[in-house]
Amino acid sequence: MDRLTSTPAGVTLCALADLPDPGARNFVLEIGDKRFHGFVVRRGDTVTGYVDSCPHMGLPLAKRLDEYLTASGELIECSWHGALFRPEDGLCVGGPCQGHSLKPWPVEVVNGLVKTARP
Repeated sequence: MDRLTSTPAGVTLCALADLPDPGARNFVLEIGDKRFHGFVVRRGDTVTGYVDSCPHMGLPLAKRLDEYLTASGELIECSWHGALFRPEDGLCVGGPCQGHSLKPWPVEVVNGLVKTARP
């Protein structure tokens, strides 16, 4: 099955209350005969989404489901090669792809629900 790198706007993913704070959660959306793999990171009322692919090797970032953050919850961590990314903009600040960024996945919180958004 082919992988998508974007999704249509308006797809409800979950309730904001269902995301740990701070925390992250993986989502796989099947659209036609293709799949999109992404994850969201919550910090307070802010939720940011990214395509689940490390710019270093193209692998999904988490070896274990939903384990995208460092132990402190401050950074996103690629569990394969240790690259570290800022949650607010996806910029790699440490590791093998320093200076590169995760591909954003537009999401928004509407009436307490996390939904896909327009770019």
